[in-house]
Amino acid sequence: MQTLLQDLRYAIRMMAANRSFTAVAVLALALGIGATSVIFSVVNAVLLRSLPFPEPDRIVMVFESDLQQHSKEAIAAANFVDWRGQNQVFENIATYREEGFSLTGTDRPERAAGVVTTAGLFPVLGVQPIVGRVFQADEENRGTGRVAVISRSLWERRFAANANIIGQTLTANGEPLTIIGVMPAGFRFPGESDLWIPPRHSVPEHVLRPTVDMSSNRDSHYLSAIARLKPGVTLQQARADMDMVSRNLEEKNPNNNIGRGVNLTTLREQSVGDIRPALLVLFGAVGFVLLIACANVANLLLARAATRQKEIAIRTALGATRWRLVRQLLTESVVLALAGGALGLLVALWGIDRLVSVMPADLRGAQNIKIDGLVLGFTLTVALATGVVFGLFPALQATRNDLNETLKEGGRGGTAGARRNRARSLLVVSEIALSMVLLIGAGLMIKSFVRLERVNPGFETRNVHTVRLSLPAAQYPDSQRRAAFFQQVVQRLQSIPGVESAAAISRLPLTPGNSGRGVIIAGRPTDGSGDGPNADYRVISRDYFRTIGVPLLKGRAFTEADNADAPPVAIINERMARLYWTDEDPLGQRLRIESDDPWMEIIGVVGDVKHLGPDAESRPEFYVPYLNDPWPFMTALVRSAGSPKSLADAMRNEVWAVDKDLPVPDIKTMEQLLSASVARRRFNMLLLGIFAGVALVLAAVGIYGVISYSVTQRTHEIGIRMALGAKPSDVVKLVVGQGIVLALTGVGIGLAGAFALTRVLASLLFEVGTTDLATFATISLLLTGVALGACFIPARRAAKVDPMIALRYE
Repeated sequence: MQTLLQDLRYAIRMMAANRSFTAVAVLALALGIGATSVIFSVVNAVLLRSLPFPEPDRIVMVFESDLQQHSKEAIAAANFVDWRGQNQVFENIATYREEGFSLTGTDRPERAAGVVTTAGLFPVLGVQPIVGRVFQADEENRGTGRVAVISRSLWERRFAANANIIGQTLTANGEPLTIIGVMPAGFRFPGESDLWIPPRHSVPEHVLRPTVDMSSNRDSHYLSAIARLKPGVTLQQARADMDMVSRNLEEKNPNNNIGRGVNLTTLREQSVGDIRPALLVLFGAVGFVLLIACANVANLLLARAATRQKEIAIRTALGATRWRLVRQLLTESVVLALAGGALGLLVALWGIDRLVSVMPADLRGAQNIKIDGLVLGFTLTVALATGVVFGLFPALQATRNDLNETLKEGGRGGTAGARRNRARSLLVVSEIALSMVLLIGAGLMIKSFVRLERVNPGFETRNVHTVRLSLPAAQYPDSQRRAAFFQQVVQRLQSIPGVESAAAISRLPLTPGNSGRGVIIAGRPTDGSGDGPNADYRVISRDYFRTIGVPLLKGRAFTEADNADAPPVAIINERMARLYWTDEDPLGQRLRIESDDPWMEIIGVVGDVKHLGPDAESRPEFYVPYLNDPWPFMTALVRSAGSPKSLADAMRNEVWAVDKDLPVPDIKTMEQLLSASVARRRFNMLLLGIFAGVALVLAAVGIYGVISYSVTQRTHEIGIRMALGAKPSDVVKLVVGQGIVLALTGVGIGLAGAFALTRVLASLLFEVGTTDLATFATISLLLTGVALGACFIPARRAAKVDPMIALRYE
């Protein structure tokens, strides 16, 4: 212990005596360790931290599935009823449907996310309320007089955390609900839910048919399901059991369940499955940055060891063993690494706030990102490992000196110097190779994002403001009232000064949710298998295409004459026309949804719209007038001549002029929605680009350090060359040539590594191959150019050496 303390004191004195060296080394390590800690904190929050439920590994999400595509699809209510009754592997299973609720009864109506769910949800998740109780199975299927469980957040903001909350009434969607429980802080499942209510019937009702008992319906797929496995039951056993249940349903209901199965996924996998690849790529990238930073520090340690040759030789001559010297040098590198780790932790604290501010809003677990015990332990471990691993190599190199050669007057330790030069060159080549891989990865991501930004979404985003409105079933129980409401809202929005046009649509592009329908085309046979034509279904007002800028390619748009009393009509998109009327003119053709529905005549064809995002393929779609099928929720939108800040307030006031109790959520522009749709790709590109930029700077510093140190060592040789007639340009070529050899070697190794490693980016790229030659060539030239610049500075210094001074240089 005494010896260790002595080593620590000596290490601290050496750091204080070499402040420039210490500052550079600590800063390089702080960047590497800090960046690594930031990304690890994200990985910890999103991938590693346990779900906040008892025995979360037993909780599974249950989906319907197409057996050929192994997809995850929403559930038909009757299928859920059969699953619940026939399975042998679930301790409990629940089904739910997310819904937005209009909370009224106060001065300002509020919009809250909520869930209509069967009582099994709470036992499945294993969470108990902090006040009151959760609802039971016998409180389902009551029709009216329903109860509600609320979140702690809603309890605090709407009821001021009133201790007497149990038994109070909450008006949601115009229906009085009796509050029976408050859930603990942080419990918001699913999503950001604030309210949980039982269904009117034995299963949650369909949002478009709120009064219909759907428990025997196998056509409408709109539910989600979650279950808890029985103790000792594995996921494989559960899948085998549910496969048997689905085969049984297929035999009994071939018209609805042919080719349908069940997909079981753990709640953990469902929560992080689509996020994991990107986070692991970023974690690997920041690991490369740390390695480059460590290689830089190892280079600095080797350079400093060269200045301490005589000190080490004298200590050896006085009896110090090689192990004793290695231990001292390792202690110095560990102290240096711990200082870098401490500063890196401050970098991480600063970086996490900046990172969260640019994170996609839908990144699960982002709210839990913080420096906790695990992150602190990780940072300490990385710092210690860095100090030991990257301090050991310079320490071993420094203690391999020839004692007699080093102690000779004027001896330069040529053999040891050559060894160190080779070691430093190897480290620089490694830095350049790692930087090459990172830069190519960043280049691919940037090129991918640029191509994504150039995608035409099929509509215009400038100066279009939107607001989603949901009508409570109690106040708007029939289609006539819903149609009248949206007609009035659109008319009032149109009257706002500066508004060019206003419209409404059931499913706005770039927003969650979709409405697919199987269609029957006149004159074409159907086999009843469910594999016939299908398309996405949109309900719109007459000026929708003009408002959002979707081009009309054929036929006409809807008019006021296309109402509930007129013959049904539809407009299809270009993809649907190509898919189902390849060699025919679709205008005048007829289609319908159900066999007993009236035929709709196709009156127009419009351009394709990327409803699901610019990186998704356009799907076949058909549009119908909203007067024929008024939905209880629609998105109103306006196009203005400019983008006045007051427009949002004016839109809100016009909605409240029609219904003062209707909550009006945040009004968003189409530009905001488009930006949000690519937020994850932008986030990945931004981080990888930052890491690659840091790596490029560190690599440039590394090659500059090696060449600069080489020039210092070769000052005597340069003086001799110049005395014998060498020109300054010859010296520049000599020095730059040495650096270019290192750079090209690193670039070559990096290219080979990039060809192998960029394949992991395949799922993150858009219309760019993982071996895009243009990107590889551009990055190669960029890195070689940066290396040339880093070499040129010490080369010019070498060319200015005075031969007389250089010949006297020792």
